[in-house]
Amino acid sequence: MTASISSQRRKPRALYYSILSYQPQNLSLLQDFFEVTTLPDPRMDTPNLLASTQVLFAPLGFPVTAARIAACPQLRAIVSNTTGVPHIDMEAASARRIAVCALHDEPAFLDTITATAEHTIGLMLAAWRRVPAAHAAAAAGHWDRRPWGAPSMFSRMRLGIVGFGRLGRKVARVAEAMGMRVRYFDPHVPGGLGSLIELARESDVLSLHAPANSSTRGLVSRQILEALPSGALVVNTARGELLDVGALLDLLLSGHIRAAALDTVDGEYDPGFGSAFGSSRLAIYARTHDNLLLTPHIGGSTLDAWNETEQFVIAKAARSLGLDTQA
Repeated sequence: MTASISSQRRKPRALYYSILSYQPQNLSLLQDFFEVTTLPDPRMDTPNLLASTQVLFAPLGFPVTAARIAACPQLRAIVSNTTGVPHIDMEAASARRIAVCALHDEPAFLDTITATAEHTIGLMLAAWRRVPAAHAAAAAGHWDRRPWGAPSMFSRMRLGIVGFGRLGRKVARVAEAMGMRVRYFDPHVPGGLGSLIELARESDVLSLHAPANSSTRGLVSRQILEALPSGALVVNTARGELLDVGALLDLLLSGHIRAAALDTVDGEYDPGFGSAFGSSRLAIYARTHDNLLLTPHIGGSTLDAWNETEQFVIAKAARSLGLDTQA
């Protein structure tokens, strides 16, 4: 894909942050469409730079607030290759008629992106079968399968899905192909169970796929986790804010929850999170127990998914400014 822009017309000014780590071909695409200024992250912004910015990239963890939007009088588009936009003040953007070029409103395109659903299934299997610990034992020379027997096959288990949108449905299809009985709770999708606690009581595996917003923070609380049958598995590849991690750790310790796998953690986009995470209760527990599997938000992390989502939002931003993306 290349841009078609008249040589007589100045390219729109875009502010991009290298913390986003876009693929090289998409950085080239950016240059095709826009006059690009690159900074490490939004902490390096200056008033003069924001004042001339027409296209603003929006890394998670650096909110595009109403005040930041007001500091960009020429702003015409905000760009984020994310499926959620909790870091963007949508009301302030709408009031200024600024296009938000993200993936939250692109269901047809997102249906082609399967990486997070795949990772969810992988985490379910790895945590239930204790694959990392079994590998470590085998690599250390202990070739004995007897310590690693899981309690049951997935085909004998019930999967409860919290949030039955795009990813929840993809996970459900794979789980059903493995013989699992699938139920879900989603107040916006007919056909599910009437309450989250009812779902928990009927789920041997609980998988989280709800969006993060003010109404879903702490949705999977201690009460919900305690309602799970003894020996359950919990998987979260959605957002860390959904889950009471303290309660999860308590119940892992007690054995009420047999295993858990988390790809997202509450606060992961806060400044300083990376340097402090190693000393958190969650990380310490994961280092000292084999029933908690952590991955650093890699659910959508395949090179093709990165490339396609980045390219999509860049082209979406170009179209919002009336640029030709077909040439």
